[in-house]
Amino acid sequence: MAKLKSLIKIEGTLDGLTFYKGKDGYLVRTKGGVSKNRIQNDPAFIRTRENGTEFGHIAKSGKILRQAITPLLADVKDSRVSSRLTKAMGLVKNADVSSARGQRQVGVGITTTEGKNALQAFDFNNNAPLDSVLYAEYQVDITTGEVSILNLTPSQDINAPGGATHVSCIAGVLNLDFTTEEKELILSPEANLPLNGTVTNINITPATMPVGTGQMYYFLKLAFYQEVNGTQYALNNGAYNVLQILDII
Repeated sequence: MAKLKSLIKIEGTLDGLTFYKGKDGYLVRTKGGVSKNRIQNDPAFIRTRENGTEFGHIAKSGKILRQAITPLLADVKDSRVSSRLTKAMGLVKNADVSSARGQRQVGVGITTTEGKNALQAFDFNNNAPLDSVLYAEYQVDITTGEVSILNLTPSQDINAPGGATHVSCIAGVLNLDFTTEEKELILSPEANLPLNGTVTNINITPATMPVGTGQMYYFLKLAFYQEVNGTQYALNNGAYNVLQILDII
């Protein structure tokens, strides 16, 4: 590696030399690395190929889950949700102890206790984790999908972002099979209430339970609004909305 002392600042590759800006200024190095063909065929890189195959699988699995909950996730996410979910899916995949290395599957891992634990309590918005926003106790009924928040005093039990006047609560249940990619998501009616000192019981239940060959995922979403002249507007485009996987069965 050498420093580039020319007055012309170059970034990119030219004639086998790579020019780039580092913390020590503009640098240059020769183009190197192992060829794609060698990685794909050389027995010495079998572990690299196995890791690559599994990484592609867990990234796809994260995408499958995100797409399955689009109605919930549309206004609830941070800039790193994809990478955070991929990391969690890697732990789920590692729970598959029956498949050979390079062939471990999220669909197998999620059937285990370890796999479920790796994904349970996942917050899709790292800027607003459920436990830092909702202070009241809540319960989920795995038979009906009902989420109950009893004796809720919104002004005390909800850490609402500045400017919010109302909050909406939605429960959701998803049946998702990572192997077949079959999915069904059922949502509850929305419970909307002002962020005041009135004690309230919230009971939100999906109309039916989804069916399928996969696991059941139970969700709770909190969305914040600001009321202006009798109309509620989404606050900051949902930047502080909450969505968490409460349980997996």
